[in-house]
Formats: sequence, C-alpha cells, structure tokens
Amino acid sequence: MAGTFVIAQGGGPTAVINQTVVGAALEIRKRHPGAKVLGSIHGVRGIRDGNYVDLSAIPEDRLRLIAATPSAALGSTRDKPDAAYCDLVLNGLKKAGADAFIYIGGNDTSGTQQILTDAAGGKMAFVHAPKTIDNDLEENDHTPGFMSAAEFVAGAFLSVDLDFRALPGIYVGIVMGRHAGFLTAASAAWQLDQDSGPHLVYVPERPFSAAGFIDDVRATLDRHKRCIVAVSEGVSTADGKALVESLVPPERLERDQHGNVKLSGSDLPAALERALAEGLPGKRARVDALGYMPRGYVGAISAVDAQEAFDAGAFAVTVADEGGGSVALQYDGKKTVLKKVPLKNVAGKTRHMPDDFMLPDVNRLSDAGMAYLKRLVPQKYKVGRPFV
Repeated sequence: MAGTFVIAQGGGPTAVINQTVVGAALEIRKRHPGAKVLGSIHGVRGIRDGNYVDLSAIPEDRLRLIAATPSAALGSTRDKPDAAYCDLVLNGLKKAGADAFIYIGGNDTSGTQQILTDAAGGKMAFVHAPKTIDNDLEENDHTPGFMSAAEFVAGAFLSVDLDFRALPGIYVGIVMGRHAGFLTAASAAWQLDQDSGPHLVYVPERPFSAAGFIDDVRATLDRHKRCIVAVSEGVSTADGKALVESLVPPERLERDQHGNVKLSGSDLPAALERALAEGLPGKRARVDALGYMPRGYVGAISAVDAQEAFDAGAFAVTVADEGGGSVALQYDGKKTVLKKVPLKNVAGKTRHMPDDFMLPDVNRLSDAGMAYLKRLVPQKYKVGRPFV
C-alpha cells in the first residue's frame, strides 16, 4: 500500500505514546517510500477540521527526539465521536486522500475505529494501536504507557513508606484508574518486605466500605505503627456509587465535559482526611491525589515500555497493510509478542484486574499479582532496609 497514512492520538497522554507515532511514521517510510504521512492535530478533531502536520517531511533525528518526549506531540482529544461525528471524520479522511488511519489510544479510540470501519465499507484501513496507563484493554497482557506510569507509582509508594517509617502516621495516595486497578496495584511492586507499604490496596474491582477502611487502617496501625494506603480513584461502594460521590456533597462534585464525575478531584483528598480524622482522632494523616503525574513523568520512562510502544507503532503499519484491526501486546510465557486482533474484540470493552491478583479477604496483593507486576515493573532502585 502506498498513498496517504493518517496518524492520530486520543485520550490521556503518556510517557511513550509519541514512540508509537514515530514507530509508525518511520515504518511507513521504510515500507512505502514516497507515501505521505499526516499527523492529525488533536486527534479526530484535526481530521474533521483538516488540521495536519506532514510527518513525512520531518527529519528522522527530530522524530526520534519527539519519540523520547512524554505527552502527546500531536495533541490529543477527549471527543467521543458518535455516528454523526464519525461521518465528519470519514469525510475528512477522504478529503485528505487517506488510505489508512492509525489511531493510538484506549477503549474509546478502538470504539471509534470500529464505527469508522463499519461506515467505510472496506474502502480504507483502520488500525487501533494501544495506549493506556490504566492497562485495561482486552486482548492485551499489558498496554504501552502502563509500565512507565507503574514505575512512577511504585517509586512514589516506596519513597513515602520510607518517609513514614521515620515519622509514623497514616498516608493515603489516590491513584488514577476509573474501572481497573492495575495502576493502583503497582504501588506494591517495589515493596521491601511484608512490613513495607502499601499495607492496604483498594481497587475498583472490589466494593469499598468507608467503615471497613477505617477498621483496616486501625488494625494496620496497631501492627506496624504506620499505615500506607493506595486507593484507586475508581473505587465504589457496594451499591455502585463512586467513593467521591459518597463522601463529597453533590454541589461540590466536579464533572468533565461528558458529565462524568472527576474522581480524583471534587475535594476527595480532603473528604478522606476528614473521614480519617473522625474515625481515628488524634492520628497524623495525609491524603494526596497523585493526579496526572504518573502518566507522563519525564523521570520515569521505562526503556522496555518505550521500545514496545515504538514496536506497536511499526506493527500497526503491518496491520494497515493487511486491511485493519487492533494491535495487541500479548505474553507468550517468555516475552511480549505483537498480534493483530479484530477491532470488535477490543472496542468499548474494559479488561479488569484478575480477582486472584488480590488476597481473598485482605486488601493486599497476592503472589500472582506480585509476580505479574514484578515481571513488568522490576525493582529499579536498591535501598537499604531502615532500622525503624
């Protein structure tokens, strides 16, 4: 296939999504000399509006520098196209003379590609290349962006555990992840031993009880004299209500442009601090939302993550040449392998963290969960065990 390729980025930026853009752009140059490679500015919005940068005209050394830079160099979008919006995108692709469209992103991105595939009727190749720090795409063992974000989270919780050994108290870190707990679980990846924090890990896959939370913290304090807690922003109560909605008054809830409650915002840290102060009066407690920091931190870019993201972009060109589909990162028992899977297997679906990654009756990771994380996020820093 020669002609014109369009590449776009969707959803939240990561530390390695630019690797996927450049991996695809350079592979197109190699396979299809003379082909035009257009980078859409701000995702599908750029296609709708005809706003592109000509990636085929940019020197390779500059592209490789962009590849090693966090965030989304083309700009991203949170637009969730419906059928009417997708018609505008399809018309934009036709105006650009596109033969293939590679869209890098998560669940919503794959859903957009499925809609476009159905609408185009085989006249264009649509490829979804994976990207999400949530690690929640079906058909994937793990996703580009996750390992780098997990390194940040693992390092942050190792650091805060060392801090609270020196001056004991309660620390709660709120980690991104609306529906899947993989990134929150990564807080335990670099634990020194069973005495180390995080002592408690709360993920969306399990119902959250505020009363049970206070009891867990109290028991941990009795045992360890300190308590380090990792809480996913997406945890919800048994009735399905998000934690932030159960703790924060309705008038103080913040919402995004789609009407979704902002899980880590809306005074959630302050609300959790109040709950701890009321349930455990007199105890020193600090609650922080890690927020956006893990997803594109320049000091926590996993070399393996970067290479796999680049390779996923290159493989997306193969998938385009074969008519379209979704790129998946799978594990064959020894190494990561790239596979082409049908878009319908990924589009609009959420992969949850396996239940056996957590201990049955305790909010801690199991051996299976720790083994998975240690494979993807090996210990990066060697630290001495403190005397306290």
